[in-house]
Amino acid sequence: MPAVLQGVGTGGGTVFGPVARMAPAPVPPAPRTVPAAEAPAEAARVRAALKGVAEALDQRAAATTGPAADVLSAQVMMVADPALADRAEALVREGADGPRALTAGFGEFRAALGAAGGLFAERVADLDDLRDRAVARLLGLPMPGLPEPGHPYVLVAADLAPADTALLDPAQVVALVTEQGGPTSHTAILARSLGVPAVVGCAGAGALTDGQPVLVNGTDGTVEADPAPEAVAAAAARQERHRRRAAGLTGPGRTADGHPVKLLVNLGAPHELQAAAAADSEGVGLFRTEFLFLDRTEAPSVAEQTDAYARVFAAFAGRRVIVRTLDAGADKPLPFATAADEQNPALGVRGLRTASRDPGLLDDQLLALARAAGDSAAEVWVMAPMVSLPGEAADFAERVRAHGLPRAGAMVEVPAAALRADELARACDFLSIGTNDLSQYAFAADRTLASLAGLLDPWQPALLDLVHLTATAGARHDRPVGVCGEAAADPALALVLTGLGVTSLSAAPAAVPEVRTALAAHPLADCRALAELARTAPDAAAARARVRERLADRD
Repeated sequence: MPAVLQGVGTGGGTVFGPVARMAPAPVPPAPRTVPAAEAPAEAARVRAALKGVAEALDQRAAATTGPAADVLSAQVMMVADPALADRAEALVREGADGPRALTAGFGEFRAALGAAGGLFAERVADLDDLRDRAVARLLGLPMPGLPEPGHPYVLVAADLAPADTALLDPAQVVALVTEQGGPTSHTAILARSLGVPAVVGCAGAGALTDGQPVLVNGTDGTVEADPAPEAVAAAAARQERHRRRAAGLTGPGRTADGHPVKLLVNLGAPHELQAAAAADSEGVGLFRTEFLFLDRTEAPSVAEQTDAYARVFAAFAGRRVIVRTLDAGADKPLPFATAADEQNPALGVRGLRTASRDPGLLDDQLLALARAAGDSAAEVWVMAPMVSLPGEAADFAERVRAHGLPRAGAMVEVPAAALRADELARACDFLSIGTNDLSQYAFAADRTLASLAGLLDPWQPALLDLVHLTATAGARHDRPVGVCGEAAADPALALVLTGLGVTSLSAAPAAVPEVRTALAAHPLADCRALAELARTAPDAAAARARVRERLADRD
């Protein structure tokens, strides 16, 4: 095993600690054929196991908040799906024993999600965890999950299930390392929300053993096994310097020579509002409104939407709030907005395209936003997701302004939008780059596949070229251009994005202090030089290495 393993870092700094691996999945006994007379009792045991797992996860969901609660609630819905229990019972009546029936039933659901692609495929790992929990409960075996060594540790696993990541205690789990997953996996997202260093998609992590000391660098995406004491000491000193710098800086984002870069936070659900509003930021760079529409059979009323938006605007009075209109479709299907028969939902009718199917959805949302903004001191901007054509951006901007909302923008998430950023900037008041989707579509790489995580690395020079193209177009037309994807949370990459011409960065609240500190340490000329180093690199690894080396020389 090499001394230094490489994966995809999600931020959070550097941590040293001993490895503790996840408990293994249950091993069922040899399969047997269930006689017809025993089938009803075996089927009842299967249903009880599924119900028990759902109840246990529901209790966990009630005991937590934030992204963890959302993830657990989604798991409860999956394991409590009547179709799953019905299919498992049918398999028992065909002669399969309980463990085989559960495994096969989950396997069919797994295949369906995998075939759907996009973020649906990310749920495959969730189903595997639910299967293991159901089989363990059926057999009375220990539940797979987090280790409890009695001391702080670095958690290492092939992948982490939402049920495990949901209740991670940062005081005990000091870092995460997984063999699978990518920069937008649930593990990466939850790690950022907790402020825990994490390295995902680390192929060599399977060779790490319990108790083995490792140095996890969540910024560089490296895991150093059995590090030398001087390496550990140097990393600790570096972390302490960064902590002190971050604690001493507040207020608007600026480079060392005073060039302004707005620092904003992402917001996706009501339970995140308090922490987001308390963060030292200049507002919200991405307010996801899907929470109002998900898990419903019909769209929320204008009154309900108005009330929800007003609460957010009140919490950010005097600050900017950039609202993304409904981004339905792909991994967020809605029975009243999306078609159920799309062969490839990630390339189907999603985002702004849903407005062509049901214009009333968008008009109701804009009406609600206008009413909420009218009674608020917040600076409300509205942008459309998944814009592909300048004409779409122009039509959207006209509809936004017709409702009395002063600022209309377009998200740049597909290469076509970046390539025609000049026309988009001419039609809109601002642009916002979603680097997660832009990476996926630019590299034709499913962002849930660990094997393609390298392509989805936000340091990819081709992605940086698209960002530069968009930012340059924005500057030509005096339009702000922000980044609200995961790339904005990386302090070093934030410098590169600033050098490319980006005017605002929006990330998880926990990432903002580090980004502010990085900006304050470097003048704009340095940022531009770093951007050029990254853009001209042959690949993501080289881009990252070039910039890190330059920063290390100047530190």
